[in-house]
Amino acid sequence: MAKSLKKPKSIGKVTHYYGGIKVAIVKFNKAIKIGAQLRFNGSTTDFVQDLKSMQYDHKDITMAKKGQEVGVKVKNKVREYDEVYELK
Repeated sequence: MAKSLKKPKSIGKVTHYYGGIKVAIVKFNKAIKIGAQLRFNGSTTDFVQDLKSMQYDHKDITMAKKGQEVGVKVKNKVREYDEVYELK
């Protein structure tokens, strides 16, 4: 019997990207903690990385609340409106 593959649900969206420091501003629509595995996906973006650090108001945080916009260090370039998915 084949397992049904559930399409991942977006948990956030990139609202800004600072290329010089490789930081994405992500607005999360659910709470998320450090250690989560995230997939950034858009028309020219598609990569997976572990969430190692987040900042809110220039201070390190370990959890982002639903609706909060936080800075996330990313390994590759992202663009505004790229979707963010939680893999595990």
